[in-house]
Amino acid sequence: MATERSTAGRTAGPTAPTLFFAESSNNWGGQEAQLLQQASALAAQGASVHVLCRPQGRLYAFASQAAQAKSGLQVHPVAFRNALHGPSLLAVGRLLRQHQPQAVVCHSGHDANVCGLVAKLLAALGLARPRMVRVRTYQPGVPSAFAYRYLFHTTLVPSQALRTQLLQNPRIPPSRVQVLYPGIDFEHIAQDAQPQPLSLIPPGAGPLIVHAAMLRPEKGHAFMLQVLAKLLSQHPHAWTGLHYAVLGEGETLAALQTQVVALGLQRHVSFLGLQKPIAPWLAAANVVVMPSSYEPLGMSQIEALGLGVPVVVSNVGGLPETVQHGQTGWVCPAPGQSGAVQAWAQALQQVFANPAGAKAMALRGQAAVRQQFSVQANLAGLVQACGLPGLSCFK
Repeated sequence: MATERSTAGRTAGPTAPTLFFAESSNNWGGQEAQLLQQASALAAQGASVHVLCRPQGRLYAFASQAAQAKSGLQVHPVAFRNALHGPSLLAVGRLLRQHQPQAVVCHSGHDANVCGLVAKLLAALGLARPRMVRVRTYQPGVPSAFAYRYLFHTTLVPSQALRTQLLQNPRIPPSRVQVLYPGIDFEHIAQDAQPQPLSLIPPGAGPLIVHAAMLRPEKGHAFMLQVLAKLLSQHPHAWTGLHYAVLGEGETLAALQTQVVALGLQRHVSFLGLQKPIAPWLAAANVVVMPSSYEPLGMSQIEALGLGVPVVVSNVGGLPETVQHGQTGWVCPAPGQSGAVQAWAQALQQVFANPAGAKAMALRGQAAVRQQFSVQANLAGLVQACGLPGLSCFK
């Protein structure tokens, strides 16, 4: 039987809205951090919030910690092994009938399918059906229309670019796909970014390039190593302490370590694993990079701009929605595009050669992203999509 973790003395009253968040990923990244931020904020405003996630995942650990300190937040372990996993279907059905949420917000494939199918079945049996909301942050290939048409009332995406990609399937109704930019707590990030010794970086290293992303092929780490080699070959004496700090975990680590040795970059590259909080690293960087070949939006470049740190990003997906080339940062060709390596090397050279100019651009970006990605706007959009009563503070 699923267990729950919460604090005693919950403040949510009997008329408080109830909301489920479901996530089947084991990893910790921008999507999971956004879920926990939203869940905590809504619980603080009086909602009864339940997080359904895999017990072995990082979200379960972090959400359980948050539940110990926040009234109204509960965490339920659900295996979410696949869309037809019997124990998961039964667990979700039991939780839906027990807590009767007004809305269920799903994030990844297995949890979306399990929750969507169970809610559909309960509705067919004459039981109240919650409003089903799907958060889609990633779409490989052309999507199937089934879930968008039959399982979910609304799908929220983090960028116009991803919405356009989903609507390539003409069977998906445009009215069911809405853009909701993520909400970023810039003040909290600024507090986390207070000067801290970054002991994992070799003494005297600099300038510092920070790349915060899971180690997956589309995140562009292998490409970035090529850029680094190009930059060092073109300017062998300019930045002898140049260092590329890779923050994240994932499947490509061994291949990237091999590539570092092949390129002779051992003293210029550090693989630092998952860092939490990440803000001290962003604040310490001379530049934060996002060299993705596919990126619906990206988060670390937004957080970096929120701290006034220069950024360079790929001209792909939703990244150009967050950075204006030549105004708030650099937008360069994505990996695989013609001249991409050289364009990135030139952009980084400009950052290092003119730090005052790069900083001025980043400060313009700071003002822009703090307005575009406010927590208040994000929560207002989520409350509206979920149809939650009693949370007028976000409307």
